[in-house]
Amino acid sequence: MDCSGLLFTSFKAVDINIPRTSQEQASMGKSVRTSDIQPGDLVFFTEKKGSNRISHVGLVTEVRDSDEIIFIHSTNSRGVMEDNLFSAYYHKIFVKAVRPF
Repeated sequence: MDCSGLLFTSFKAVDINIPRTSQEQASMGKSVRTSDIQPGDLVFFTEKKGSNRISHVGLVTEVRDSDEIIFIHSTNSRGVMEDNLFSAYYHKIFVKAVRPF
């Protein structure tokens, strides 16, 4: 299951309909500053630094402090996992956060 499919299925399980692709999911809700991210917000990423084309999405599960925001996501190669938004890899390809509701 890919990242947007994970979120689509998870929200559907609690009777909430969201778009199917990460690009469409990035267009819903209200943009949130990084400093205001809360659990339940969606975080969006690009494939490479410098691009704004959305290619990946995760759901924030925990905000531990200002440099540790944990999100759940799925990759085709590694499955479902949690990562820190401020890890070296994800921080450089982060595009935006959205509060879907």
